Amino acid sequence: MKESRKLTHRIAALDDDLCQPRKCGLECIVYCPVNKSDGGECIVQRPKDGKAVISEDLCTGCGICVKKCPFEAIVIVNLVKELGEHKIHQFGINSFRIYRLPTFRRGSVVGLLGRNGIGKSTVLNILSGNIRPNFGSYETDLNWGQVIKNFHGTDLSSHFEKIADKTIRVSIKPQLVTLIPKIFKGTAKELLRKYDERNKVDELMADLDLKEILDQDIEELSGGQLQRLAIAVAAAKDADYYFFDEPSSYNDVYQRIAVARVIHDLAAEEQKKVMVAEHDLALLDYISDYIYIIYGEPSAYGIVSSLYSTKTGINSFLEGFIQIENTRFREKAFLFDIKTELASNTVRDDPIAGYSDMIKSFSSFKLKVSSGHINRGEIVGVLGANAIGKTTFMRMLAGVMESDSGNIDIGRKISYKAQYLVQDYDGTVKSLLTTAYGSAIEGSPIEALIVVPLGIKKIYEKNVRKISGGELQKVAITASLMRDADIYALDEPSAFLDVEDRITIAKFLQHFIRSQGKSAIIIEHDLQLIDIVSDSLIIFEGVPGSEGFATSPMSKKDGMNRFLKVLSVTYRRDETTGRPRINKDGSRLDREQKDSGEYYYINI
Repeated sequence: MKESRKLTHRIAALDDDLCQPRKCGLECIVYCPVNKSDGGECIVQRPKDGKAVISEDLCTGCGICVKKCPFEAIVIVNLVKELGEHKIHQFGINSFRIYRLPTFRRGSVVGLLGRNGIGKSTVLNILSGNIRPNFGSYETDLNWGQVIKNFHGTDLSSHFEKIADKTIRVSIKPQLVTLIPKIFKGTAKELLRKYDERNKVDELMADLDLKEILDQDIEELSGGQLQRLAIAVAAAKDADYYFFDEPSSYNDVYQRIAVARVIHDLAAEEQKKVMVAEHDLALLDYISDYIYIIYGEPSAYGIVSSLYSTKTGINSFLEGFIQIENTRFREKAFLFDIKTELASNTVRDDPIAGYSDMIKSFSSFKLKVSSGHINRGEIVGVLGANAIGKTTFMRMLAGVMESDSGNIDIGRKISYKAQYLVQDYDGTVKSLLTTAYGSAIEGSPIEALIVVPLGIKKIYEKNVRKISGGELQKVAITASLMRDADIYALDEPSAFLDVEDRITIAKFLQHFIRSQGKSAIIIEHDLQLIDIVSDSLIIFEGVPGSEGFATSPMSKKDGMNRFLKVLSVTYRRDETTGRPRINKDGSRLDREQKDSGEYYYINI
């Protein structure tokens, strides 16, 4: 044991939200071997609230407390001792810590790829100077001189010297763009003009489709408009380093491609140093020149990998194994079935619902829908711009809204998950799901079928009002699937989810719908998710905010070709993992596929 301890660096992390000392009987303290022998105090109660405190020095890494905790609140990990020497920051005892930091490349976009709660935003805050690293000495307030000394001999030494001297300019596009109206009062134009240090506002307004909102008050803007406005403001500043934290959120596919081009041009044409954290894997692949993987245990610790090419980095992340570092951070690899052809060849023509041509008119918007039907076991994907009528179409099918003309022959139960989720339920996740299901779920078949695979059981005891956006999304999807229905209508199920959860849910939905003989309609802006999950596609076209037209369901090949042609992007398969990849603009494959009219891959 002594030799083992010399070779390892111990992490003992506790999730305060999950720890419930009044409900568990403090099994972690009772069963800890160190506590039981010689009156040791490896795990004790925190005086202020009775929650557990774990001594990393006394802990032997046996893992008994992890197994005994009924709420999965404890994480015990043994890392190689050398990694402990690369600890950059720790927020407190038994709290999150990050190991190693990424660096920039001039003229390149460096992507950060990892789960929610794994440290991406922490990294951005450290590199921008908003958080001063403490190297694990969380009870000590280090000065910049001590910080710089710790980075002596590395590329980061000069970076932090400039931060300390305030001679470096950093531009940050924050993750929570919905908070902007609370910070700035005025119009979009006033905000843009205030930060237009590179005289690029007119160009950015055109590229990001912001001209129509310039005279609107910030408080009146939608999430997507706020997102693109924040990106324009960040890009308009004259800085040495640029950080973009989740720039795809709230934006449709067209807007995501536009955002990607703006960010990439900032690096390639302006020769700036740019770093991006993003969960839309297709977009991250398209926008990035290099990738850092950040792996570990969400809310416990994160480790920054070495720098890799975009292809190698993303493939390693999907495989859960970094070959060069001989590091496995996930038991299972995410695989894409290269041989699977399109859904029209695998789904039987067995209609369970249909609808005729429909029209729905509002004061300033008109939607026309071409007739179609939904087959048993089929997942129909819906693609199109924001404000083009997708949600209106979904609400009509679900019976939430009536059409002005046309008929809907559903005759089946529909479970609808709305696009915008509310967090006003005052109770635990378990009680919410019990209400949605209509009876107790713990130990039930529905728990094993849906709740456990989607990773919801771990947050049973969390209050719904306190869970994260990603957790709320997963709870909403779970609640929808638990209802007794024949058709599941899910509006933007990927919102706020990290890349692992997106792939997991896409594959789960595909298996659940087919194995249970159900059907689904899914509105989505993440092209990779829709590519994984859908059997057929409905494409929405028109003028956002004015008129929309929905096609009849068509094969995935025809639908993707039609949609990607308007986007002016082409898709290929990665030869190693089979994942979908967007070709770089103007590349050989991009030119060849556009010339042939095949914007969407068929085979590799």
